[in-house]
Amino acid sequence: MKLTGTIYLFILTFILVVYYLVCGVYLNNLGYYNHESLFYIEKSKIVFEGLGNRLKVMGLTSPIIPFYATFLFTIFSQTLAPVLASAVGTAILFYVIASTVARRLNDDGYIWLLLILFLFHPGIIYTAASGKSIYLILTFFFLFFLNLFKFYRSNTTFHVSIASLCLVILIFCDYRFIWLTLFFLPLVLSITIHSLNLGEQESIFRLFLSFNSPSLRRKLVNKTFALYIILFSLPLAAVLCYKLLNLTHANDLNYFAESPYATWNVLIDKLSFDQLTTNTAYQIPETSILLSFRVVLFAPMILIAVYLFRESTYQVLTILIPFAFIEFLHIKYDKVFLAYQYYLIFLILAYLCVIFKAHVVKNHGAFKLLLLVTVLIQLYTGWYFLRNSAITEERNFVKVFIKDKKADLQMDNEEIANYLNSLPSDAHVLLDDAIAYGVVAFTHDIKPLIMPYRGNYLSALETPDKYVDYVVVATAKNPVSGYTQLNNKYILSIRQTIPDVNFRKVFQTDDWVVYRVITGESGNRSF
Repeated sequence: MKLTGTIYLFILTFILVVYYLVCGVYLNNLGYYNHESLFYIEKSKIVFEGLGNRLKVMGLTSPIIPFYATFLFTIFSQTLAPVLASAVGTAILFYVIASTVARRLNDDGYIWLLLILFLFHPGIIYTAASGKSIYLILTFFFLFFLNLFKFYRSNTTFHVSIASLCLVILIFCDYRFIWLTLFFLPLVLSITIHSLNLGEQESIFRLFLSFNSPSLRRKLVNKTFALYIILFSLPLAAVLCYKLLNLTHANDLNYFAESPYATWNVLIDKLSFDQLTTNTAYQIPETSILLSFRVVLFAPMILIAVYLFRESTYQVLTILIPFAFIEFLHIKYDKVFLAYQYYLIFLILAYLCVIFKAHVVKNHGAFKLLLLVTVLIQLYTGWYFLRNSAITEERNFVKVFIKDKKADLQMDNEEIANYLNSLPSDAHVLLDDAIAYGVVAFTHDIKPLIMPYRGNYLSALETPDKYVDYVVVATAKNPVSGYTQLNNKYILSIRQTIPDVNFRKVFQTDDWVVYRVITGESGNRSF
């Protein structure tokens, strides 16, 4: 059986889909959810079941490509849609990498190594079974660098165009990858210098010769400018158009990146930092000097990749760009920890480099044995990094998946949602989904919910007695109560503003309280 055959790759991909789906459904049954998947579930419910103007939700929810990717699977189950998307998407990622191996090496050994990673690496399982959008980030990160390496080999600008398109999609999967372009600015000059037909091999001497010759200088400037245009014009134009779309519909250029109604990670990043600074067991964020070293520990195969490309300076610089990228992220977003997906990109990049350079190795048997040992080390480090992650969601994944422990992190949201589900269908509920998207995700019918996307939300907020029967309020114990108007202070404020309105507490959990809106003097006031 030749695993590099197309039919066998399809069979392996299908097996992985089933494997990932079993893992994802198993986790779902144990109650594992994360903020990103709950956010997509809630926004999907608004798009498909909501009332009023849903265009803003449909067009400005960010990251927009992962959000749209869940749409395809909502016909099967809205709650499982993110898990189905990540399971199928991760299997497709395997097929993309495996088909690249088949075209370049036609060696089953490298397919087996890849299969071991996709079957047993905790990070890959986390990618496939969590419902997060990591699979899209890894896929288009791989395709971006794949086309760059193809350009290095063929010097055909078609591959730069495809790389530019992949970069656009990557940015709309995770906006922070826009900063990746900063580190390609000096690299493009190095690539252009290398493409000049000069006898001198060293880049510094090539640059010296080019600047001292008018014809070569003109050629260097033209080729460098052309590469800049091809590689960066499409991403910059796409981001500019999207910002203008945000300005048109939300009166804010950065609404998609800064509003808790548009993206899930704004509030979670703030919450993560607040918990970090108030936790008695204070954790020091990653140190810049050690961050790249942590990456090498996580994916030691990257050292093999650098060694294989050692004779080409600009290709080694290409491999090192993601290191500069994560160091920059650590400096710019110093109030949050580096998420697991930023380590996983090095796992994918290292394997891509091995694919491209394996043909130059003389002893393939020994080389594949070295790769096998490296892969086994990466299985352990991947598990270690996930288990000891500073991010709660990532640690919870290990607790639920490995220890078979029932997750109860969403218990409060589920209890409130179950209570809302038991209310009469004509009862209207005021709720702020900036913080309560988890509650909405578990609610069966969202039509009675008045949320900020609806035009009457502000009116209901100011005069709840005229619009709603119930109000969902965050308690003082809720860690996100400071990020919404619907907290205990809101109840006091309305009672002082509208004396005839009373609130009766009808249901309560640790994080939420449901108040019944009572008008007139007959109600029993309770705070």
